[in-house]
Amino acid sequence: MRFWARRLSFYAIAAWAAITANFVLPRLMPGGPLNTVLNRFEGQLSPEAVDALSAEFGISTHQSLWEQYVTYLGNLVHGNLGTSFTYFPTPVSAVTSQSLPWTVCLLSVATLLAWLVGTVLGVMAGWRRGTKFDVILPAGAFLRAIPHFWVGLLLVTVFAVTLGWFPASGGYSPDLTPGLDPAFVSSAVSHAILPAAAIVIGSLAAHMLNMRNLMVTTLAEDYVVVAEAKGLRPRRVMYNYAARNAMLPAVASFALELGLVVSGSLLVEKVFSFPGIGFVLFQAIHNQDYPLLQGILLVTTFAVLLANLGADLAFFVLDPRTREP
Repeated sequence: MRFWARRLSFYAIAAWAAITANFVLPRLMPGGPLNTVLNRFEGQLSPEAVDALSAEFGISTHQSLWEQYVTYLGNLVHGNLGTSFTYFPTPVSAVTSQSLPWTVCLLSVATLLAWLVGTVLGVMAGWRRGTKFDVILPAGAFLRAIPHFWVGLLLVTVFAVTLGWFPASGGYSPDLTPGLDPAFVSSAVSHAILPAAAIVIGSLAAHMLNMRNLMVTTLAEDYVVVAEAKGLRPRRVMYNYAARNAMLPAVASFALELGLVVSGSLLVEKVFSFPGIGFVLFQAIHNQDYPLLQGILLVTTFAVLLANLGADLAFFVLDPRTREP
């Protein structure tokens, strides 16, 4: 219980800090978000129209900053993230709810695949350290230095433009209606292969190198040496003794890496015009859509916090020491 009390307190403080920063930062920018909207009308609005727009977008000129903050928190409690400038009069919550499932599906599959493949390769590289299999080190360092979006551009050039094997952009064929019918699902999968491959390639090296180093450290522990001295089968020593104990810090590093994966996936979605949160985020930046920008940043922040909470739960299950009073 003490473990969960500490962790939940940390996440509560982190969530409050994210909400507060999300409220304050747009209001610190020159001109403020309301002036950005009013400038589009070039001074043609009456004072009544300005007040109406202020109320519509939740930016009141008659309230103090503290009163606006309290109003902002109240709107969040009721799920009101404001109204989007870009998709007016669509609420921000509706825009994010339409794009979020695309990002969640893409990230969940690609991140899990990258972690599984990277972990297995790292275990094998650590077990066979000092052999030809250690060529994984320079290859991993090279892949680790390549940004996700650059990998995406390369995949588009080779597999979409040159070979024509996969679509170059979009989330599905424009002549299809979103649904669960086989035609739409097949189209969505074919459009998601290249973005998922870009995320996997960009994230694979970090998990691989981390697990390899953890294996090398764990193999020097006394319990592994004793297991080898007992004559146990090498495969049993590798998986039951070395890999199982090296997995604990690997789970923690997976949670830390997730934030980088989310930021990288936003650029990947822009490269492929994938209809996820990242593509909508760039539209919000281009149009100076502050409510939509705030909503997306808040959603992605809470998604990372939720993923870290899931990693803590896995750590709690895997490590009996965390359950000690």
